[in-house]
Amino acid sequence: MSAPAYGIQLPVQSQSALYAEPWEASAGPEDLAEIARAADRSGFDYIACCDHVAIPRRLATAMSTVWYDPVATLGYLAGVTGRVRLLSHVAVVGLRHPLLTAKQYATLDHLSGGRLVLGVGAGHVREEFDALGADFARRGQVLDECVDALRAALGPEEFPEHHGEHYDFEGLGQRPRPAQSRVPLWVGGSSPAAVRRAALKGDGWLPQGDPRDRLPAQLARIRELRERAGVEGPFTTGAITEPLYVGTPAHDVGRRTLSGPPQALAASLRAYREMGVDQIQVRFRSRGRAELIDQMAAFGADVAPHL
Repeated sequence: MSAPAYGIQLPVQSQSALYAEPWEASAGPEDLAEIARAADRSGFDYIACCDHVAIPRRLATAMSTVWYDPVATLGYLAGVTGRVRLLSHVAVVGLRHPLLTAKQYATLDHLSGGRLVLGVGAGHVREEFDALGADFARRGQVLDECVDALRAALGPEEFPEHHGEHYDFEGLGQRPRPAQSRVPLWVGGSSPAAVRRAALKGDGWLPQGDPRDRLPAQLARIRELRERAGVEGPFTTGAITEPLYVGTPAHDVGRRTLSGPPQALAASLRAYREMGVDQIQVRFRSRGRAELIDQMAAFGADVAPHL
């Protein structure tokens, strides 16, 4: 069994109170660029960016209003990196017409030399949908069709075609085409509907914070759904790990954080591989950009080889 790949949801670009570190509030583009370069150097499989258009006041204290646009952010970071893949985790594609989404992400894939992984999800903020004229109540059904429409619109055809209940297009050309012959499409979410959508329509699954003890049943469900439907082809299963700190922290990193020597961290994280997880998303506790980059380098050099 091969070691799982490891990626990172970038700091700074989303600053929910659930996970943002204090130093991120005053950080900006150069910090993002340096962290992306560090991911490129340290063997990370991907860097990821979230997607929210506007946050209502009722949620602003918990979620903050800092949410960078994923296409603009990943496009900027594509220009300062050379290897690491670019993941939207996740794009709320039901907020936009699939041809618009395809135009943006096909261009990103083209400009980055084929490094896009398109992660999609249903979304959860009603006011965003209402403001943009999108259907919040039927967002799951809309997402199902969006995946089909995006398969066509991000495929090899210059004039893609899709005929569905919500979207209907043909005879409309879009270039540049993606550099990849098939853009990987990972589905996010841990509800039964999201897991089913990932299993039957996706190239991968991005869980939404499932704890370790819940993952085996979720992974078994995905295998069962795919086998029953006769769905074949590569499929990437993911997991979001606990917060990490490589070494002995000199500050309070929180009781949920896994910390300690590299070998001990690797031994704990190998449990994900044994469950059948293909890629883990890691997040490090840090007091600034320099400490975060040091943590990423230590993980790449001293922990990852033992996964």
